[in-house]
Amino acid sequence: MVRVAMQLLVQTIIDGLLVGGLYVAISIGFSLAFGVLDVVDFAVGEWVMLGAFAGVASRAWLGIDPIAFLPVVFIIFASIGLLVAPLIYRVRTSRYARPALMALAFTFGIAMFARGVMLTGVGFDPRTVETHLVGGTLMIGGIHIPWLRLAGFIFAIVSTALFMGFLFFTRTGLAVRATAQNKRNASLMGIDVKRLSGLVYAIYAGLTAMAGVLIGAIYSFTAQVGPQYSLLAFFVVVMAGLGSVGGVLVAGLFLGMLQALVTVYVGADYTLAIVFGVLFLILLVSPQGVLRRGLAA
Repeated sequence: MVRVAMQLLVQTIIDGLLVGGLYVAISIGFSLAFGVLDVVDFAVGEWVMLGAFAGVASRAWLGIDPIAFLPVVFIIFASIGLLVAPLIYRVRTSRYARPALMALAFTFGIAMFARGVMLTGVGFDPRTVETHLVGGTLMIGGIHIPWLRLAGFIFAIVSTALFMGFLFFTRTGLAVRATAQNKRNASLMGIDVKRLSGLVYAIYAGLTAMAGVLIGAIYSFTAQVGPQYSLLAFFVVVMAGLGSVGGVLVAGLFLGMLQALVTVYVGADYTLAIVFGVLFLILLVSPQGVLRRGLAA
């Protein structure tokens, strides 16, 4: 009995960590976009949703496995992000009385528009991204590791590593970090803040859409699923500390593990209540996030 209970616990933790990797992939670009644009993007869940539908379309219309289609998904949504970013930047830097509030309203409008278009086009029926990885399982010491979740975790780790390498080992990445810390000083140093904001938002949109393909393969989804992932991304970014990219890795994996443990041992109906209760307690102890490096929430 004890052995079975321990095996269930280990299985649950591993399942949570595997899904948590995808939460990291969703949230890391979201965190950096906040640092550069000073906007909490309410449309992050819609990027996930649209990416998932792109995965469905790749299989249904083109006959291409969605996993192989991931680079194309990145290019498509990064291009869309390049078109959207100047609009957000314009609203954020406008002369309105409350430009930050107007920018929040603008991203909320983007989310509502994307959701409305997809509901009109595809309806309310749940979908799943079909891929050849579905059904395969890796067995290690009695622990089941689905190939699909493992692929999602590997994707998250690799994309996060590449993203961090871009930030810390390239001149453009240095400019991004300088802009996130102080936009005025970065502008005085000759950095084109508007152009850089567009680049960051494009990377964020492309990365989030790719994560959406993998999430859509693991869980069923509808055109209304966006707010759920917006909440989860917001949890990760706030727990990490607003603007702290490093804390996102810890917070995302923690969220996946916590969600899995609550679902198995308490019940799925209580997941959001317990998750945000834990977030509240963490913020009471450390308003700057788990690594104490972000802005106080």
